Amino acid sequence: MGVVIPLDEKKNQAASVKPLQDLTKADMERVNQLILAKAGSHVEMIPEIARHLIASGGKRLRPMLTLAAAQMCGYAGDHHIKLATSVEFMHTATLLHDDVVDESDMRRGSSTARIIWGNQASVLVGDFLLGQAFKMMVEVGSLDALDVLSSAAAVIAEGEVLQLSVAKNMETTEDDYLAVIRAKTAALFAAAAEVGPIVAGSDKATRKALSSYGTNLGLAFQLVDDVLDYGGKAADLGKNVGDDFREGKVTLPIVLSYRRGTEDERAFWRSAIETGENNDVALEKALGLMTKYNALSDTIARANHYGDMARDALAPMPESPHKAALLEVIDFCISRVT
Repeated sequence: MGVVIPLDEKKNQAASVKPLQDLTKADMERVNQLILAKAGSHVEMIPEIARHLIASGGKRLRPMLTLAAAQMCGYAGDHHIKLATSVEFMHTATLLHDDVVDESDMRRGSSTARIIWGNQASVLVGDFLLGQAFKMMVEVGSLDALDVLSSAAAVIAEGEVLQLSVAKNMETTEDDYLAVIRAKTAALFAAAAEVGPIVAGSDKATRKALSSYGTNLGLAFQLVDDVLDYGGKAADLGKNVGDDFREGKVTLPIVLSYRRGTEDERAFWRSAIETGENNDVALEKALGLMTKYNALSDTIARANHYGDMARDALAPMPESPHKAALLEVIDFCISRVT
């Protein structure tokens, strides 16, 4: 089930994160070692849950952004390793908390930690990882880096609460939804990219450029995820197609379909999302309405818009293999929908 929305841009079809992985490979090995070390605890359940989520996959895109940004700015020390690990721990903690809030059963093709160990353990281990992240930030000794990452942590929490306030609410506007994903997703992408030039001692213009790159990359990334829930494959998503719909999540494809529909169609959306009448038959109808009103293709168009903004943010930066790799990541993120 699902619809595939092809993109016309051929460059997206060949895009890959491999150049970024190759450039950061040696540093990522150090990050992975530090992740295992810092996830350790004499409380047996903590490393068990941490290892479960860490081993479940993911490209570790956010810490790679930190490493690549630091390298691109000429950093030669090792503080970026701790900052990249902090970024990954913040992301992992967010996933643990998200799965509890969303009552998710599956993450990256495996049972979520809350299904195996319960909600309480998942939340508390997420808190432990956040604590370890902040300890590493302090060890780095950069108040600017600490400010950026701690501010991001607060914004992410605000985004979680904001998402609760718009959950199953069909009066959610596009601006409302963008505010949620700007906080929940884009804030950490922005912080991950900005702490690289901070630790390298770069000027404010470079910091601002990489923060803008991260913000817009994060927005594009999330919008593509929204489309994939209706047009992807379960094996690629790490969850079932249509899970957002079944959970009553009001994402941009739904916002656009609802606002463009007839009164009868809007009644369908209210029934499906607000009252939970969202079985497989309803999902098929939802997909039909999204196609009728170009909701998926327009969501992709918005992702491309933010991708263009991310490219523009990096435009003034000197040409380098790192810049080329960061630009290709934009194409890769958007190409996932093909």
